[in-house]
Amino acid sequence: MKPRTPRAIALVAIAAVLIVGGGAYALASSGASGSSGGSISAGAARTTFPGLVAPSGQPELESIGKAHPRPGEVVQAAGPFDDRFLLENLAFDGAAVSGAVRVTSDVSAVLDLEVVAGFYDDTGALLGTGRFVHHLVDDGSHSGAPEELVTFTIAVPSGIAVPAVSVALGVPVLVNE
Repeated sequence: MKPRTPRAIALVAIAAVLIVGGGAYALASSGASGSSGGSISAGAARTTFPGLVAPSGQPELESIGKAHPRPGEVVQAAGPFDDRFLLENLAFDGAAVSGAVRVTSDVSAVLDLEVVAGFYDDTGALLGTGRFVHHLVDDGSHSGAPEELVTFTIAVPSGIAVPAVSVALGVPVLVNE
């Protein structure tokens, strides 16, 4: 009898793994997983992170409350995507702020975008915030270059007793292809 070579042992080990793995896959995909009717499929991984709380509400930028722009100013508040876009054509008329977000990171369609505006009084106190949300509608038709410029308008929230005289803008959500 010949002694087994390392190559032969490796081939036998690979074959055993393939046989066991194939059997486990067949058993799991046949519905015989032994679970009691849970909504998670047999092949899905269940992951938990102790102490991690799921986010609630809308994404915010802490920097909006710290901006304190001077009267008449529209400034950019720091956010996680500042290196991926430019704010252009910013204007504030006392009732709404408008402008555009131009994606500069790459040439691809903007899938999701949120712009948050913090409105301030003449002392630099934050009066309230407003939000613009853009979701790309995928209608299946893609012709030409993707749009990298998204225009927005955000109205001063109703119910603010003191006139807003300045704005801080930030982008907490930016998803592109």
